[in-house]
This record gives sequence, C-alpha cells and structure tokens, in this order.
Amino acid sequence: MNVSYYLHLHFSSKEGKDIPSFFLGSLGRRKINMSTDWGPVIVAVVLFILLSPGLLFQLPARTRIVEFGNMFTSGISILVHSIIFFAILTILVIAIGIHVHAG
Repeated sequence: MNVSYYLHLHFSSKEGKDIPSFFLGSLGRRKINMSTDWGPVIVAVVLFILLSPGLLFQLPARTRIVEFGNMFTSGISILVHSIIFFAILTILVIAIGIHVHAG
C-alpha cells in the first residue's frame, strides 16, 4: 500500500518573519512518500515474548538468581524484565536504528 502525503513547508525571511507558502509557488508544496516503519513494532513484539518472566529465564528467581524455564513469576522479576526490555529496545531501535519499511 503506497500512501502519499503533501508536506506543507514554512519558510522565514532574514528578519524572522514567516513567508506564506503561496508566495513560493511550487516550492511551498512538496509530495513526499510516507511508508510505515515496522522495525520498532517487530523488535518490541519479539522482545516482549522472549523476555516474559519465566518463559526462557527468570531474573531474579525464587530460590536462585537465575532459573530457566520455570514458568513462574514475581513482582520483582517483572520489574527487572521490564527494565531489561526497555534497555534492549532502546539500544536496538534508537542507537542501532532498526527499520523495516512496508509499502
């Protein structure tokens, strides 16, 4: 699905006053191609599934620091997993810049 939008540009003169775009003719309206960025959505869904407390691992666990595949959870492990989720999501989406464009 290819969706096109028109971007309305505002220019200002040297004195800092805005120049209305209708004085600029075709420069005031420019056709841009917008496509949906699915990268952050895909990364968030995969991380949400993989970092669910108790699915692959639980940090901290009930009896040890780390347990694998125990399918239990606690309030503190939910907090720890959500901090890990936010940190990894921020690194992958903002710092590395994973983008998947559709359209």
